[in-house]
Amino acid sequence: MAESVNFIHQIIEKDIEDKKYGDNPIITRFPPEPNGYLHIGHAKSICLNFSTAMKYGGLCNLRYDDTNPVKEDVEYIDSIEEDVRWLGFKWNERLWASDYFDTMYEAALELIRKGKAYVCQLTPEEMKEYRGTLTEPGKESPYRNRSVEENMKLFREMKDGKYADGEMVLRAKIDMASPNINMRDPIIYRIAHATHHNTGDKWCIYPMYDFAHPIEDAIEGITHSICTLEFEDHRPLYDWVVREVGFWPNPPQQIEFARLNITNTVMSKRYLKKLVEDGVVDGWDDPRMPTIAGIRRRGYTPEAVRNFCEEIGVSKANSTVDIAQLEHCVRDDLKEKVPSRNVIFDPIKVIITNYPEGQYEECEIENNPAVPEMGSRKVTFSREIWVDRADFMEIPEKKYFRLYPPYTKEDGTAVDGNEVRLKGAYFVRCTGYDKDENGNVTTVYATYDPETRSGSGFEGRKVKGTIHFVDAGSAVPITVRLFDYLMIDDPDEPGRLMANPESMHVITCMAEASILDAEPGDRFQFFRHGYFNAEPKLYTRETPVFNEIVGLKSSWK
Repeated sequence: MAESVNFIHQIIEKDIEDKKYGDNPIITRFPPEPNGYLHIGHAKSICLNFSTAMKYGGLCNLRYDDTNPVKEDVEYIDSIEEDVRWLGFKWNERLWASDYFDTMYEAALELIRKGKAYVCQLTPEEMKEYRGTLTEPGKESPYRNRSVEENMKLFREMKDGKYADGEMVLRAKIDMASPNINMRDPIIYRIAHATHHNTGDKWCIYPMYDFAHPIEDAIEGITHSICTLEFEDHRPLYDWVVREVGFWPNPPQQIEFARLNITNTVMSKRYLKKLVEDGVVDGWDDPRMPTIAGIRRRGYTPEAVRNFCEEIGVSKANSTVDIAQLEHCVRDDLKEKVPSRNVIFDPIKVIITNYPEGQYEECEIENNPAVPEMGSRKVTFSREIWVDRADFMEIPEKKYFRLYPPYTKEDGTAVDGNEVRLKGAYFVRCTGYDKDENGNVTTVYATYDPETRSGSGFEGRKVKGTIHFVDAGSAVPITVRLFDYLMIDDPDEPGRLMANPESMHVITCMAEASILDAEPGDRFQFFRHGYFNAEPKLYTRETPVFNEIVGLKSSWK
């Protein structure tokens, strides 16, 4: 196996070499809390945990972190599993943290027996006061030195429902002078008279995350518990729990990596949930959302997301990745996968005055020039066609090689109308145009050269511009949804992001008729515009709606 540059894999390879876990397989886990949809940041964790297990011939569990006594939404559970499968991974076991509540309770009793845990009745305000600061040690609770017997009695009474929410907690007895505040007698159990989605009313005490998580890992035989950097200061407590409980002779080890931050993107389920609830977006899977469901609906591919996660790598230092890198991975993955179609975004009619009225012909256009195996398709050509308004200019700017009419320069020099190639068809030369009463160009006139038909072998002269078209007689209107970033810089508060009120623009375009053969979710390159997909929820032949996936880099702005 080639030497890994991934520091997590280097740790694992050293553990394998040292036979730290004997002949047992490497086991990782992905432990989401089912309280919302997963986002692109979770995709990095999914890819890391599952691909690490695959690399070393190991296993990866999907474990729902449901230690809070709240009703989990089946919608979120279904979406999480769909996300993992879509990314191309398969879990070994699907597990619930709440299935281990009995073992966690026994672990708490074991700590009490060892004099390592005690029942505390300080109020939250008093506990905060006793905790100390980053520069000052904390003070010991007056309940810290209760006897083992009294702690056992009180904790069992907590379990039996004798006390109200918040009346008392169980705390680990570690070190109130520790420089790591997480080690200053943290709470490991609290009272919460609430029905749990999985265990019902069996429990009215529930473990805290920092106590439950290492136990869950240990029960499942997780060898490497890979988590994000904010848990680095919690690792001493993680290690303390599995060591002091003592049920597991070969406990797991926690390894932290930097979470994914992307420009113009919010990585907070709470904030994303607010966008949904406030109606800023149309649900968790809105194509503008950074949720995995959202980017899937937008048309991103799982290969592109996995490539992106591989490219950005794994680091111990927090940083922010430019969203352009994700877009590059999507564009790079699609360029040899999808066929091209001609779509005119801002249509302006071109009348080819020397082409016979009532006549039309079929032109052959390759579906993807980079992939000859994709073959070609036929598009119709006639006297009247649509082109993009951006492909015509009354007075051309420098290095503009598209359609423009004859004009006179400021120095009196006469310039002929420009000639361009219509992709798949003929050379046409612009001869004039009409405007309406508001000064808007309504019609462009041109002539074509019958000798220049594409594929005829014509080599008489060269043109610098090639533009695309659709035949006006057979074109179909389609709805195209163009997206800007959902989050933009707040002009009133530098460094803060705000929801972009202009994040989606809906336009009507003219497309070649073959576009109606699409199925929901099908992806295309709209020639010279970008990559788009048939909107998975909205597309029908009667209402053809397309989402922008990612744009192309234009050769001229």
